[in-house]
Amino acid sequence: MGFAARAGLTRGAPRGRRGAHRLVQRNLIAVAPFPHRIIFVRHGETPYNAENRLQGQRDVPLNGKGREQASAVGRALAAELADELARLDAAGAFYASPLVRARQTMELARAAMGLAPQRYRLSPTLMELTFGDWEGLTWPEVWARHPAGASAREADKWNFAPPRGESYAMLVERVGPWLAARDGDCFVASHGGVARALMFILAGASNAEAANADIWQGRALVFDKGGYRWVG
Repeated sequence: MGFAARAGLTRGAPRGRRGAHRLVQRNLIAVAPFPHRIIFVRHGETPYNAENRLQGQRDVPLNGKGREQASAVGRALAAELADELARLDAAGAFYASPLVRARQTMELARAAMGLAPQRYRLSPTLMELTFGDWEGLTWPEVWARHPAGASAREADKWNFAPPRGESYAMLVERVGPWLAARDGDCFVASHGGVARALMFILAGASNAEAANADIWQGRALVFDKGGYRWVG
């Protein structure tokens, strides 16, 4: 399955002759792998992370450990990929989620790379998935208050959405078109859910593998040529 198919971009073609032609065009696109390289950094630790609370789209800032993680990943990337980072900076290809923890991570990482901290773009598409009514709860609280929902998520973590929330499958549908619009390599500061969506879309991870993957703070993921590796 190619990039466009995994990103959900081959679905929903209209019926009839015109629709069939469009479907053929989409299928041709679907066999092409994603042609660009992405350096991805998850935001550093927040008080919610430290308490194992579901953050989702709540706007929680970094704590002290998270700020150091953001600086540390910037130093690690500068040590290994300095020329690539300078090229991406010149191209204006740094993107972040607008949530404050991702913006702080981007700015601290860029400063550690020796780049202007605030020279990057914001994209709401890169926001974390929302946990809806579960946001702000710890997992023990979720199990105590919503045992049926918690059990349903355990059975199908990829497709389950909490009340007024999103699933990982829905997040793939959100992120896929943003990826398809990229015309070059880029650097992304975002969230664990978005990293899992990228693992599924770009690196061929199964939905179960992506949903259960550890997404480390203070390290970077480099997506390239249908795979990924950790830096830092």
